[in-house]
Amino acid sequence: MLARISSVDTFKNTIASFSSVVQLGDSCILNGFSRALAVQREAEVFFGNEGNFPSYSIFRMPLAFPPITETISYIRHNRTPIIKANNIYVTAVSNSSIAHIGNTKHVSMEVRIKHIRQLLPHGHEQEMT
Repeated sequence: MLARISSVDTFKNTIASFSSVVQLGDSCILNGFSRALAVQREAEVFFGNEGNFPSYSIFRMPLAFPPITETISYIRHNRTPIIKANNIYVTAVSNSSIAHIGNTKHVSMEVRIKHIRQLLPHGHEQEMT
């Protein structure tokens, strides 16, 4: 684990929702996962079989991680072992997000959203009014 200390005087978070995490302190592994269907319709019609994630290919496809081929070299000089922040104000943490203060060894985040627009055929726009 890293040898830095995080020091925050004030942390304020208004909203944490939809598989989100507020993590204060060190952690070894952080995993975030969320999936959603975002349906926009011209007419308010609801069917009973909606929300079946596996029926959409975006939720079944494996993630493609590009290989890391760059060689990274650096020299670190920490004058002090403390990372200091006076005030942190977060409006919202949502959809598999993490607000984290501290050290982390491994982080994995995944969000998959299928956006669907269902429009009426031409000539039926006035039926809605």
